[in-house]
Amino acid sequence: MTAIAEGSFLTLHYRLAGPDGADIVNTFNDKPATLSLGTGELSPAMEARLIGLEEGTRATFELAAGEAFGERNPDMLQRVKRSLLRELGDPDAVYRLGDVVQFPTPDGQGAYAGVIREEAAEWLLFDFNHPLAGLPVTFEVSVIGVL
Repeated sequence: MTAIAEGSFLTLHYRLAGPDGADIVNTFNDKPATLSLGTGELSPAMEARLIGLEEGTRATFELAAGEAFGERNPDMLQRVKRSLLRELGDPDAVYRLGDVVQFPTPDGQGAYAGVIREEAAEWLLFDFNHPLAGLPVTFEVSVIGVL
């Protein structure tokens, strides 16, 4: 059997659950995922758990708080002026606490998201931390194929 190594191309089912046990991602009841290790599709901590697993292996890993998606970073909380939001997006958009808003990257080639945590007349406070930053997660995997 072929074992997973750095740079392997994989076909697998996986489940990622938050600290409450609720599924965040679960491919077990759908099509399996295909990905290449080292391309950022999974966090480095999750990829490290896959190294050495062979085709046909099913395993579950508990990742400690902050291990999978880093610790929460207070510098990732940023106030954004409502005038800038109108300029960058839909000028008629209505924003509410908990909304996820997409922002273009400086080069315009991608996007990143922030969650609205506070609001004031002139600004909104966005949290740009990964939603699972600072939290423990469960990573379950069933390896189907390794190339």
